[in-house]
Amino acid sequence: MRHCLGFLYAPLVITGVHQTTLAIDLQMIQSMGGTPVWPLIALSNIAQGSAVIGIIISSRKHNEREISVPAAISAWLGVTEPAMYGINLKYRFPMLCAMIGSGLAGLLCGLNGVMANGIGVGGLPGILSIQPSYWQVFALAMVIAIIIPIVLTSFIYQRKYRLGTLDIV
Repeated sequence: MRHCLGFLYAPLVITGVHQTTLAIDLQMIQSMGGTPVWPLIALSNIAQGSAVIGIIISSRKHNEREISVPAAISAWLGVTEPAMYGINLKYRFPMLCAMIGSGLAGLLCGLNGVMANGIGVGGLPGILSIQPSYWQVFALAMVIAIIIPIVLTSFIYQRKYRLGTLDIV
């Protein structure tokens, strides 16, 4: 079930409902001594930034790179809105690629019971919130959340560019 949140967290951000996860996290920390939700949030941030990196690698548009680089850095540090609204939703497919990467990384965390001690900064610094016994698994999940969206986004962008079907919403 946790991998579903990894996949679906980004749409929660778009609607603003993601703020409710903070209350869930705090309740779990109180009752369970940690939260399995916060790691998925950090991974979703990483995946959104990674999808933007896929656009940076593939795009030949100079003005798009000017928007993409700060958006990717911001997402990797925990703030995904510039990446989502500035790039990923504009093309649509990077959003889905990020959700797939986040879902797969979340699946790995869910299967291994990864827990965070508390809530904090998302994105790459999010590993600091993870309980030390889960750092290796979470680091592998971070690699998944980085590589899968970059590869998928780059592949789809280049394919759509070649076919002339690269639509901007």
